[in-house]
Amino acid sequence: MLLVIDVGNSNIVMGVFDGDSLCGRFRVNTAIGRTSDEYGVLIKSILRENGIEPVRITDAIISSVVPDRNHSIMSSIIKYLHVTPINIAMGVKTGIRIAFPNPAQVGADRIVDAAGAYYKYGGPLIVIDFGTATTYDLVDGEGAFITGITSPGIKISAKALWQDTAKLPEVELIKPDTIMAKDTVTSMQAGLLYGQIGQTEYIVKCLKTESGFTDAKVIATGGLGKLIAPETDVIEVYDEDLTLLGMKYIFDRNKKK
Repeated sequence: MLLVIDVGNSNIVMGVFDGDSLCGRFRVNTAIGRTSDEYGVLIKSILRENGIEPVRITDAIISSVVPDRNHSIMSSIIKYLHVTPINIAMGVKTGIRIAFPNPAQVGADRIVDAAGAYYKYGGPLIVIDFGTATTYDLVDGEGAFITGITSPGIKISAKALWQDTAKLPEVELIKPDTIMAKDTVTSMQAGLLYGQIGQTEYIVKCLKTESGFTDAKVIATGGLGKLIAPETDVIEVYDEDLTLLGMKYIFDRNKKK
């Protein structure tokens, strides 16, 4: 079995593949600092609680945008699962060519999403990840990462509202039935959700127009994507497991190599 671990700014998402089948998906908080022993015990406990014996894990791969967590997680996999994981970094074959002057500036999470989307859906395509940040990445028909746009995620924007203002409360992130808000809570919800929908539609339109890839498929992922994807016609597919699939694809490429 293959253990894939995506270390994001808000959450660490883990998945287990048995062959090509994703047989488990788990999520823990990134913000809580843990030692390698704590991570090791936690990962083994999560696996067992989901009916997966840790001894069945024969391979692992990690994608991380949080350097402070890398050493502890890598060490925990080696010590407790007796597996040396692949760390997605420079030198790892991803199947995606970064058409940037400095490819190292593109985060592993974006490369993984691009690889998963290109492998599964083909190109050209626009991959939108609604996570801590909302990212929009364009991949052409040959698998080249052409451009990437980064904006504050919905939770970041929401947190700024209720932390940086004296009277605005913390609200649930749901889309109100109408943009014609009549109270503070629905006013904030309308601004956050309708604002994200509008941003998504406008950025996708501009990307297609300026790149010339007017037929680019639009694939969304990320935990908050399930709020936005059903509300706009520009998103063709919401794929919750895109990141995990991308890591599985990259692992397979490097294992064969």
